[in-house]
Amino acid sequence: MLARVVWRARRAKLLDEVVVATTNKSVDAPIVSECAKLGVPVFRGDEQDVLDRYYRSAQAHRAEAVVRITSDCPLLDPEIVDHVVHAFLKAKPDYASSTFYPRGLDTEVMTMASLERAWHESNKSYHRVHVTPYIYQNPDLFRLLSVKAEEDYSNYRWTVDTREDLNFARSVYSRFNNQDTFGWHDVLKVLDQEPELIELNRHIRQKALEEG
Repeated sequence: MLARVVWRARRAKLLDEVVVATTNKSVDAPIVSECAKLGVPVFRGDEQDVLDRYYRSAQAHRAEAVVRITSDCPLLDPEIVDHVVHAFLKAKPDYASSTFYPRGLDTEVMTMASLERAWHESNKSYHRVHVTPYIYQNPDLFRLLSVKAEEDYSNYRWTVDTREDLNFARSVYSRFNNQDTFGWHDVLKVLDQEPELIELNRHIRQKALEEG
């Protein structure tokens, strides 16, 4: 699944570099090995303070802006990534995010200055775990931009947190011969034709931010 996300992220035309930010725990050594096979750079940091991990990774790679993509999203669409990044570059906010897309296609973009401010000022545990809440929960401190889909698709769940989510993702990939060149509109067409696939993980409840 990590390879799928890396390959898809690399197809985004407006990203200069893809970096995997994992933990410094020995249990995550296989991630480092997989990244070596993929030829993608790795940064290892704190397990719980993911914000610190992101910030120090961005520092190490001298980033001017950071695009946040989570590795449990094997249906990530590079066109959406480029769409959000393009909107960010054009409007020049502090933070931009995709909105109304299926969960699992999430893309966030922030300036290095915004990430650094969040790193300095965030003092709630869920802020540190989820990286960006301090930014988007403080619109008085940051200029925010929502990059919306043409319709509201937010009821779709395409992320992988549970076995049911994994079964859904595998079912989608099987419709495309396990190739990863399809886009999110292709997935929508499949779901129109086979709505029973949606039922595989419709019942999964997304954790609230405060639950970690």
